[in-house]
Amino acid sequence: MEVLERLSLISKVTTELYNHWGVEDKDLAEFVVHLGEESSHVNEFESKLEDSGAKVSRSLAETLFTLIQKLGKKKQPAPSPASHPGAASASSSAAAHGSPAAAPPSRANGASDDDVSPVSPHDRLLRERARRFPGLAVPDNRNREELQMERPDEHAPVSSAARKLLLREESDNTRDREGWRDALASERERSRGDMEDRSPTRHDDDRRKRHRDESHDEGPPRYVPGRRMPVLLYGIYDGTVSRVMDYGCFIALETAEGRKEGLVHASEIRAEGKVLKCQDVISRNTAVKVKIIGIAGSKLSLSMREVDQETGEDLKPRKKKTQHDMDDEDPLSSYANPARPKEMERPGFGGLTGIKLDDNTFTQEGSKRQKKQLSDLEKWEAQKLRHSGVLPVNEYVEFDEEQGLMPETEVAADVEVEIIEIEPAFLKGQTTRTGAQLSPIKIVANPDGSLARAAATQSALSKERREVRDQQQRSLLDSIPKDMNRPWEDPNPEPGERTIAQALRGVGASAYEMPEWKKMYIGKSVSYGQKSKMSLKEQRESLPIFKLRDALLQAIHDNQVLIVIGETGSGKTTQMTQYLAEAGYTTRGMIGCTQPRRVAAMSVAKRVAEEFGCRLGQEVGYAIRFEDCTSQDTQIKYMTDGMLLREALIDTKLSKYSTILLDEAHERTIATDVLFGLLKQAVRERPDLKLIVTSATLDAEKFSSYFFNSHIFTIPGRTFPVEILYTKEPENDYVEAALITVLQIHLCEPEGDILVFLTGQEEIDTACQTLHERMQRLENMNPPPLIPLPVYSALPSEMQTMIFDPAPPGCRKCVVATNIAEASLTIDGIFFVVDPGFAKVKMYNPKTGMDSLVVAPISQANARQRAGRAGRTGPGKCYRLYTEQAYRTEMLSTAVPEIQRTNLANTVLLLKAMGVNDMLNFDFMDPPPVQTLINALEALYELGALDEEGLMTRLGRKMAEFPMEPNLSKMLLTAVDLKCSDEIITIVGMLTVQNVFYRPRDKQAVADQKKSKFHQPEGDHLTLLEVYKSWQANRFSNPWCYENFIQARALRKAQDVRKQLITIMDRYKLDILSAGRDYNRVRKSICAGFFRHACKKDPQEGYRTLTDHQQVYIHPSSALYNKGPEWIVYHELVLTTKEYLRECCTLEPQWLVELAPNLFKKADDTKLSKRKMRERIEPLYNRFEEPNAWRLSKRKG
Repeated sequence: MEVLERLSLISKVTTELYNHWGVEDKDLAEFVVHLGEESSHVNEFESKLEDSGAKVSRSLAETLFTLIQKLGKKKQPAPSPASHPGAASASSSAAAHGSPAAAPPSRANGASDDDVSPVSPHDRLLRERARRFPGLAVPDNRNREELQMERPDEHAPVSSAARKLLLREESDNTRDREGWRDALASERERSRGDMEDRSPTRHDDDRRKRHRDESHDEGPPRYVPGRRMPVLLYGIYDGTVSRVMDYGCFIALETAEGRKEGLVHASEIRAEGKVLKCQDVISRNTAVKVKIIGIAGSKLSLSMREVDQETGEDLKPRKKKTQHDMDDEDPLSSYANPARPKEMERPGFGGLTGIKLDDNTFTQEGSKRQKKQLSDLEKWEAQKLRHSGVLPVNEYVEFDEEQGLMPETEVAADVEVEIIEIEPAFLKGQTTRTGAQLSPIKIVANPDGSLARAAATQSALSKERREVRDQQQRSLLDSIPKDMNRPWEDPNPEPGERTIAQALRGVGASAYEMPEWKKMYIGKSVSYGQKSKMSLKEQRESLPIFKLRDALLQAIHDNQVLIVIGETGSGKTTQMTQYLAEAGYTTRGMIGCTQPRRVAAMSVAKRVAEEFGCRLGQEVGYAIRFEDCTSQDTQIKYMTDGMLLREALIDTKLSKYSTILLDEAHERTIATDVLFGLLKQAVRERPDLKLIVTSATLDAEKFSSYFFNSHIFTIPGRTFPVEILYTKEPENDYVEAALITVLQIHLCEPEGDILVFLTGQEEIDTACQTLHERMQRLENMNPPPLIPLPVYSALPSEMQTMIFDPAPPGCRKCVVATNIAEASLTIDGIFFVVDPGFAKVKMYNPKTGMDSLVVAPISQANARQRAGRAGRTGPGKCYRLYTEQAYRTEMLSTAVPEIQRTNLANTVLLLKAMGVNDMLNFDFMDPPPVQTLINALEALYELGALDEEGLMTRLGRKMAEFPMEPNLSKMLLTAVDLKCSDEIITIVGMLTVQNVFYRPRDKQAVADQKKSKFHQPEGDHLTLLEVYKSWQANRFSNPWCYENFIQARALRKAQDVRKQLITIMDRYKLDILSAGRDYNRVRKSICAGFFRHACKKDPQEGYRTLTDHQQVYIHPSSALYNKGPEWIVYHELVLTTKEYLRECCTLEPQWLVELAPNLFKKADDTKLSKRKMRERIEPLYNRFEEPNAWRLSKRKG
């Protein structure tokens, strides 16, 4: 056993050395273990490593020492901390870094449990969870070398290569082809001019410098103060300290290529030796002179001790190395911080992901495209046509323009792939593979109650309503006389016949495309919010918050954390940032304000810029995903909460902000909940940081108690009494009940607008259409007009205008909205609220690994918020379409936050990148369920973002830099290694938008025919790529989109995402290359990110997922529908009438083993695979009888 433990220790130390140094040497690992066993504490171990010539960081030394002390030979107890001051400091340092070796002194000296202070029930629960789930309690370590990345300059100009790609995306409507070439030529001249001086003297200097470079006999050019030189080894440059870390400092250099950043190790700061604490000898924004002593890709290793800081003289001249010498240099001999170990750049493997590159990956053999997939019907037709001999060869279905006449499909070898049942080391015994019982979070208080039953039956009722409406339209179309086409075609018909035929021919389809109740809003002028004739100054002074301006600023001054409560429309979002700027808070940094929605961040920033008197993007700007509208002059910055979370990835203290406002905190998005914990820690570390949390709901005590019992500032609103009415019996169909209630209010109640809460777009459109039809039937009674107004996220801009306008005299508005109208919208004139008690909730299913929108009962807090909407203008009424008993027993007190019911893979990846490994002890306001965290860690481990110990790898750190899901990030980084990133960027952009293809009801056949022209045999991802390429080839033409039934607006959005990804990849020095027509590399990249979505064809019907063996089907709109490929990978799974796969792509089964070695393995050829063991042999039977009627046991007599 001791021998096995010793081998395990050496293996773990070897892995750590490989992760940090890129050296995989067991002899070196044994030597390090020997030094650790001979050392009594971390300081002694670190000094021994340095005496042996190894430059080791503090975090690595602690990690290695902990491993050795835990698994190495047992030594005599070390001297007590009191007798050895060095050991005391080491133990305190280890405790500060969360090292498991740092036990409390009482336990280390053998103290009894009675001497320990009593443990609270909360701490006891955390300890119990940490014991059961050690994978969630890995110690935090923010100083690991894998987490340190050079921060790129966000405002640096793009490179010439990226500039060409961006120019290619420009529309040719404003610039013809010749102008595009001229622009490229001018950009080349401009970029060339930026790199060189026009003077003859500089030209001669450059020529002499080139001569010296070619000879390799002399050193770099002599240091000249203020001169920008190109990046050269052993060159001396002026720089400024940008960041100070424990292991060194980062220096920003001004070079001829632009702004660069390099690392000065602690041993290279002073000539006297290594600096123990860099903050004591150097500080930020200090001007220094440095020398480049190492170049590894885009990383620079710098030295200050070899340069005279007064004159810039080289104190240790060195001969310039050739490129050959630099390539042969040992990584351990350089202090550079390389982007990856040199061993990872070995030939045949990808430099970013370590993917194995086959010999024919980039050759003609590997670039052969997949054969065109044929359905069974097409194969039968092709066979009959081939036997008839009436068609030429080039018109055969099997004929391909690139490959000619395709031969018969060869039967490929059946490759069996199985799931690896072995768990990762840090999750051993914690996943469902070993039978761990993990219960998901509940979003319904009573699953058997009346509300839950009504939510479950609503999908069936919606389907029934849809079918009835379609049947009515078909019946109307069938009632058209068959001879009506003749008068339509007759050039001289009888009077009136043409009008009648035209009306009948357009009926049904036109009603579907543009319902009559919508026609009155189309064509209106677009406006946002409420209209006002007051000036901007008068509007600002009319807001409720204006009277409390001085009191609010005093409260912010007196409290570091402040909770502000005020209803929507009080002016919290637009005015507080301006008040802070006017009070001088921008002198210490920017004022940041987060919004949960992208549209809100953009619209509010535009409004504040108008009030502030500046151009949008200057003093006031915004930042959302794939779009940054800020500058170096920005003082007030509005952004989505996810963007601030990404900034915390680089700087957890958010040093460039003086004040941060978390607006709409009651929304409780995932990013907001994570920001709660991060900002709570940042407030502790930065006493000068002001944090303001705003909410439109009245439950502020929870926020206050979470943020150190902070002060609550309330903005009083105009509230009136609201009468609450409940139903006597539960309602099975809440949509029908809501419509009946609206009509009763409209016919029986006095003046006042109505607000109805429904769950989604389909229900809202159905309700508006039904209200319009029923009001038409009541025309004989001459009721006052009722104007139905929908409110949902996909609402066209022209229909947003009338939401805020007052109803015409004698009319009543009926606003039918989702839960967005609870607190995020201010609609005046509402006196009546109809609350069915339901909302669509995003729910994560750990078994299928996908998010889905489910209809669920709302919480009591949401119900109170909805009722409050009726009391803003005057006394109102709230009609709750559920019983009072259901309100008290079937609704949760507060809504389940999003972090407890959605997939957390991206969130865990960001936390790991920040050095937060202990998920159990992270200060969540509401901790997420353990099962979701375990699934997230497991998914990240399978993607290669985490290692066997649950720590982030270099690949995972790069994945965290992209504002996308981990699957898409892995796909993009793999594409860089496979040299097809240009295509993958386009595919990612197309996947981020929805409904690329337009399929009108009256032209479905034509639309399908147009869409089939873009179909690719590889699948839907390549079909989307082909659509974008065709749009690009047609100069981004809108008429081309209209002709091919493609949504031009969706393509514009995809183009914006593509441009932003090009900028991000250029910022991180990632190559953007095209694979041409070699789509195999593109397919392989897609498989590298979505291998968990792999499916195999089922012998009976459909497909089976490899991970959970779920029966799924290809969506009828897919390019692979009825083609029957053996293996596919999908982008998303949609639950409608069946479990449909959207955006499918073919794959080769051997790729799964190659790209996901942590999840898949090749099945043993000598044994029956698990998949075949699960299959059932279905005998043939008479389709007119029952399937089992052929059995003897079923026969009678």
